[in-house]
Amino acid sequence: MARVLLLSTTTGYQTRAFGAAAAALGVDLVFATDRCHVLENPWQDGAIPIRFHEEHAAADAIVDAARRAPIDGVLAVGDRPTVIAALAAERLGLPGHPPEAAAIARDKERSRERLRRAGLPVPWFVPARLDEDWRRLARLARFPAVVKPVALSASRGVMRADNEAQLAEALRRLRAIMRQPELRAERNEAHERILVEGFIPGREYALEGLLYRGRLVVLAVFDKPDALDGPFFEETIYVTPPASNTVARRIIEAVARAAEAIGLHHGPIHAECRVNDEGVFVLEVAARPIGGLCASSLRFERLARPGDEASAGPRLASLEALLLRHALGEDPALWAREANASGVMMIPIPAAGIYREIAGLDDARRVPGVEEVVITAKPDQRLVPLPEGASYLGFIFARAADASTVERALRTAHACLRFRIEPAVRVLQSGHGSV
Repeated sequence: MARVLLLSTTTGYQTRAFGAAAAALGVDLVFATDRCHVLENPWQDGAIPIRFHEEHAAADAIVDAARRAPIDGVLAVGDRPTVIAALAAERLGLPGHPPEAAAIARDKERSRERLRRAGLPVPWFVPARLDEDWRRLARLARFPAVVKPVALSASRGVMRADNEAQLAEALRRLRAIMRQPELRAERNEAHERILVEGFIPGREYALEGLLYRGRLVVLAVFDKPDALDGPFFEETIYVTPPASNTVARRIIEAVARAAEAIGLHHGPIHAECRVNDEGVFVLEVAARPIGGLCASSLRFERLARPGDEASAGPRLASLEALLLRHALGEDPALWAREANASGVMMIPIPAAGIYREIAGLDDARRVPGVEEVVITAKPDQRLVPLPEGASYLGFIFARAADASTVERALRTAHACLRFRIEPAVRVLQSGHGSV
């Protein structure tokens, strides 16, 4: 039985989907997760215990484990373990992204420098330390500007500033975000660095792809129909395919050049782009697949190729199944996204507070085209919206003959949902105890 190593957090949404895909393929899935090595298998999953902030030591631990039970492929979910996955693959003699390229892809400042050097369009940008004096940055900036951390994903901490006062406030909020205990616990030096860069007008898109020995195989180009103009940049709807084939081709060409400029070679990529009259601006090319439950919006069909031995077997595959096949050496060009359009809505958090309950869930699920509505927030959970937050209330999935019908189904289902969110009660300490 082939064995694939999956590096992930212990709470990643995708781990269950990877488990199901591995079981269907007859693949032995081995986990490596960020946990204390002293505890004896606390989640009963037999995972290799590693520390994400100790990248070379983590790769050594994986190599040691592979000596006892060989590993045939390596995958990473999420940004943090991508460099460890690249190091482990390199040391095990398996195909993967070069470790240096994975590190550059995870760092927005270094990525910007590589793209600019390759002649790709990039906004003006000013690198700075987190504690930088906002007055110096205000002298260097042109408005509107965007303030962002160099090593967070999903638009967390990203804020637009239209003047000096907004720039000062954005920097204050970003410092508070980066001082949160869970981010400090990552021990990531990159969390001390930020970018101030030019705001790029235009429509936003995403590309999901697999690099196969340097060749880009496009799995999907997603349109983001909601305007992402600030002051924060919360993503909501992804639909594929986009309306314009011409725009899709331009995005594919730009992402291929960007991946080559960064040095990525073999493995999953997820790219974010802005398109306007000046061209395609590649915002980032992450060395990982699309995150969370969003992967469920994608489904693939095996291409019929006479005489091709790989044409036997299942005709449909999830993204997780495709990633496992790729990790084991299969050319992803044997597969193509299904003929139907599909999409996902990441349900935004409308206000900070305590989540109590939801109404209208059955109505949302009955909307034509909607396949599922998954609420990931738990009752009594404290909700924090962007830019401070890092989660959604849940996900809505839809499929239909065309993208406009998918988008309409997602919006109609979302309109059915009513969330009860109560303000969080602040506890103050006085000389006589809590009040």
